[in-house]
Amino acid sequence: MTKQAHMIDQLILPVGDSDLRALAQLLVDAVGSGAAVSFLAPLTLDRAEDWWRRTIAASHSGAIFLVARDVEGIVGTVQLHPAWAPNQPHRADITKLLVHRRSRRTGLGTQLMQTIEDAARRAGFRLLTT
Repeated sequence: MTKQAHMIDQLILPVGDSDLRALAQLLVDAVGSGAAVSFLAPLTLDRAEDWWRRTIAASHSGAIFLVARDVEGIVGTVQLHPAWAPNQPHRADITKLLVHRRSRRTGLGTQLMQTIEDAARRAGFRLLTT
């Protein structure tokens, strides 16, 4: 498989309907291909879109949502959510790394993780490795 060109950027809030639909399609694809991401197949597009809408609306103001795009649209995403505890302002969780089937095995997952880690550092979070 040839390496595809991906552009990774941060979602700008509020998220438009076309991006919400594309994120929902990405989640449906992930669940449909067996990814263990808190949903069971079959996941409907409407349910996935509703989940994205609620997740983004309820997110902390410091949350970061990254998306990867190719010529066809959104093919990957990852999120960073600051810790809720007031005594842990330096902590955050990285969640929901998703890559569409058409872009798997291209290094996109690694690119998304490196990009979200860079964004976390810029936002003042400390990265811990185990």
